Amino acid sequence: MMSEETKKPIKRQQLHHRFHIGRCFPGEKTNSITFVASINKSVVKCGRRLTRVFSEFTHRVTPSCRLNEFEVIGEKPVTTGLDDDDVKPGPKPKPVLVLQRKLLPPLGSDKKRTIVLDLDETLVHSSIGTPPLRYDFTVSRVVDGVTVYFYVFKRPGVDEFLEIISKKYEVIVFTAGHKEYASKVLDVLDPNGYISHRFYRDSCKHVHGKFIKDLSELGRDLRNAVIVDDNPKSYSRQPENGIPIKPFYGDELWDRELMKLAGFFERCNVFPNMIDAVNWYHRVGTKETRR
Repeated sequence: MMSEETKKPIKRQQLHHRFHIGRCFPGEKTNSITFVASINKSVVKCGRRLTRVFSEFTHRVTPSCRLNEFEVIGEKPVTTGLDDDDVKPGPKPKPVLVLQRKLLPPLGSDKKRTIVLDLDETLVHSSIGTPPLRYDFTVSRVVDGVTVYFYVFKRPGVDEFLEIISKKYEVIVFTAGHKEYASKVLDVLDPNGYISHRFYRDSCKHVHGKFIKDLSELGRDLRNAVIVDDNPKSYSRQPENGIPIKPFYGDELWDRELMKLAGFFERCNVFPNMIDAVNWYHRVGTKETRR
């Protein structure tokens, strides 16, 4: 009588496989080949599992780049460039994470707010050529082998302004000037270190011939940041964060714009965020400061 094992039907594919192995490798070699084949199959399965585990691990740890130099700001869908009718059915590709560089390290306190200041025509005015009758200090820069001297006028009240706002705010200077010039001006202008960070032309974005200061790359909560600049076009990407200031050209000895702003920043703690404070300044604050 046939055993229970022999009664089970043998599939044609299995029969062909056994017949092929029996012809090519008669005797005991058949068991060896089957054993090796099973090992190879196990290795392939193990490799696939490791790939899935590594992919999942990478996906989970990717957002940790928020703590380093980049921040995840969204997801970008993957497009094929084909019409819907031309796309074959199957699993949809995963969206690509969009990263944005952060120029500043994390701020120590979430409650501290940030003031970004322009340099030329906002805090100081510089001129070259014939020395003017009055100026506060000079700096020099070598251009094409020639030493160029800059005669710098400090805007009235700039020293007091920096000291006042630095007590409550993180103070940053963001200028479109070259570092070789602007860094020397700031070294003289800020001997007490009221300014926490400095950014120059190389940190601006060059768009249609203009230098744009993109505050989103600073790594700060834009709800708690404001920029003061005599050129509103420089902060055109975040106009709701900008306070325009009248340009300073060195001869306005009666100028009180900075001290008016200092009074405004002293009262900003009544607003839940700096966006609301700037909005109030545009609607009401400018009228009050003109009185």
